[in-house]
Amino acid sequence: MKEDTLFMKFFGNSPIMRVIDFLIDNRLFDYSKTDISKESGVGWATLFKIWPTLEQSVIVIKTRRIGRANLYKLNMESPIVQELIRFDRTLTRIQCTKESDKIPA
Repeated sequence: MKEDTLFMKFFGNSPIMRVIDFLIDNRLFDYSKTDISKESGVGWATLFKIWPTLEQSVIVIKTRRIGRANLYKLNMESPIVQELIRFDRTLTRIQCTKESDKIPA
């Protein structure tokens, strides 16, 4: 299992946060549900359970269809998504500052 990111350390290691964290880190691309399940480390059955919440909150949007697979990505126009990304950047900035303070001059 992958090490928790700062985002997951703050929000917890729940399946929905794992999916959101994966999509934030890879927001330039779209993915099938199978890829999202595999790359986020969330089981297919669990992803199937939480997916309606992600769609109803408009956190994810369908981008296109390739063959029989629908592809999805983070909805960058959603205020919720924009705040989550901003928060993720803030966590990273704070952690980088803490780490740089530890380096001797």
